[in-house]
Amino acid sequence: MSILAIAVFLIGYLAIALEHPIRINKAATAVLTGVFCWVLYIVQLNDPEVGVESLMHHLGEISSILFFLLGAMTIVELIDSHDGFKLITQRIKTRNKVKLLLIITILTFFLSALLDNLTTAIVMTSLVVKMLDDRNDKLYFASMVIIAANAGGAFSPLGDVTTTMLWIGNQISAGNVIVKLFFPSIVVCLIPLLLISSKFRNQTLPEKNIAEVIKNPGDSKLVLILGILLLLFVPVFKIITHLPPFMGILFALGVLWIVTSYLHRNKIEYDQNQLSVVHALQKIDAPSILFFLGILLAVAGLEAFGVLSQLADVLTDTFKNETFIVVALGVISAIVDNVPLVAAAQGMYSLADFPTDHTFWTLLALTTGTGGSMIIIGSAAGVAAMAIAQIEFMWYLRRIAWIALLGFLSGVGAFLIQQLIF
Repeated sequence: MSILAIAVFLIGYLAIALEHPIRINKAATAVLTGVFCWVLYIVQLNDPEVGVESLMHHLGEISSILFFLLGAMTIVELIDSHDGFKLITQRIKTRNKVKLLLIITILTFFLSALLDNLTTAIVMTSLVVKMLDDRNDKLYFASMVIIAANAGGAFSPLGDVTTTMLWIGNQISAGNVIVKLFFPSIVVCLIPLLLISSKFRNQTLPEKNIAEVIKNPGDSKLVLILGILLLLFVPVFKIITHLPPFMGILFALGVLWIVTSYLHRNKIEYDQNQLSVVHALQKIDAPSILFFLGILLAVAGLEAFGVLSQLADVLTDTFKNETFIVVALGVISAIVDNVPLVAAAQGMYSLADFPTDHTFWTLLALTTGTGGSMIIIGSAAGVAAMAIAQIEFMWYLRRIAWIALLGFLSGVGAFLIQQLIF
């Protein structure tokens, strides 16, 4: 039955990749794939209640990601409805596309380390979409955001879910992972930046004849600054309360909701509605959230079948070399969600085999954190950017996958060279 579940997963994956030729929305395919994987799992059990219990366990983890995504997207929409992004774009004076791409990449890389790659991808992709008019420019810039967000998140204990998992599991320490992965993460980001920026050499953005008007600059500044501060507070909230990140994002949304409601209390009803959280929620791309739900359900189904644990066994038997195993896990994380892969690795390899801060764990944080950039649905940042910038699966696969792969391999190479030197 597990072979049938893998077949269903692969067919669903193919349908997602061919979304435009077959004209079936990827969300519909993903949701059905997730449901069928769990139907197959329940059918092969003697006691269906065991399957339902397993599903509810996975649903708790999946829901935390979805609520985080929902909260972050709402905050971003709220900032946008208050012209917050116009304040940023007005301060970026350069019209040179290469310089602009460099600015966006640096901001994304370091912001991802402070926040996390998902939130950063949502914020920066939204900014890119607002700044650029040409669709081709939007796609390449948003793709660079995905790569930079994943690279920036890999070297920070709070920047990526997998790095956080390894940190909490005591496989890595915060100081060591920052020191050991900072340079390799830069390399992962730098190689794609050089390749993508070459496409924009000597190109400039058209000068806008009409300056963007900000209706209420005071309100815009308040919502922008408060929104960013609240997003930055999310990892702090997690450290203080020990609650999962989605609780922090809901806290941030609640505070911003109250502040904006008070801010617009004396305005006419139309303005109140347009600037409200309710209106921001209506503008969120709900099909993309359902797409995310379907993909995560399908991967959780494969995990329930034990496919991912079996995969770890196969890798160990095949490569018999810890570096090759970790690199292979990174490549696989482009296809299968990196969270269950890392969880499987944590179960397969104990601290007795590889103690805290062993090269195995540090390199695993790098490969599984950045490997997802190779396929657009291989990371949460990719899925979010895909929804906001309307990036097609096959477009990304043809034009960006090989660039992300070069960055990934260069980062691994930089890590190994760094280990040899130091």
